[in-house]
Amino acid sequence: MFNRCDSEKECAMRRIYDWTMAQAGGQHALLALAFVSFIEASIFPIPPDVLMIPMILAAPSRAWLIALVATGSSVLGGLFGYGIGFFFFETLGQPILEFFGKADKMAEFNATFNGAGFWAVLIAGVTPFPFKVITIMSGWTAMPLATFLTTALVARAIRFFVVAGLLYAFGAPIRDFIERYLGLVFTLFVALLVGGFLVLRYI
Repeated sequence: MFNRCDSEKECAMRRIYDWTMAQAGGQHALLALAFVSFIEASIFPIPPDVLMIPMILAAPSRAWLIALVATGSSVLGGLFGYGIGFFFFETLGQPILEFFGKADKMAEFNATFNGAGFWAVLIAGVTPFPFKVITIMSGWTAMPLATFLTTALVARAIRFFVVAGLLYAFGAPIRDFIERYLGLVFTLFVALLVGGFLVLRYI
């Protein structure tokens, strides 16, 4: 994922990535996955897939349990991110968005976010877009909590159970496809889904 280390930030990201990868083969890998899935939804830069993939390849019979743990922990972490945005946006939320280069989008999000809140959470939960950005923005703009939690659960379940299903069915040969192209496939799927709803709405 990180081939070069040209700045202090990149070096820090590399260390975080290496630490995350190291947890996959540990005795407490499932707990590590729960922890990473939780904090990734609010502050952590490395997606749970990094842990999920080697864990499922090592124990295919646990694929669905691994996906379930990642999904549940990510939704709970999303609720934590929502709380950061709702209660602590200036002190915590804004610096997190600045770290991920999304601070310049805040005004635009504030004006339009809740009008498309369902789609925003779904897109971020399924595609490679940083989920933490949407969880914090959902809290900051006071998106209805029921809408946020329902959409987050659907989106995270789709993402993690598709990964688990592909690895369970095809094993190691599908790994390269997941790491290189699955994010694009999810993005195209959501784009077609949104486009379909728009067509149905206006015809």
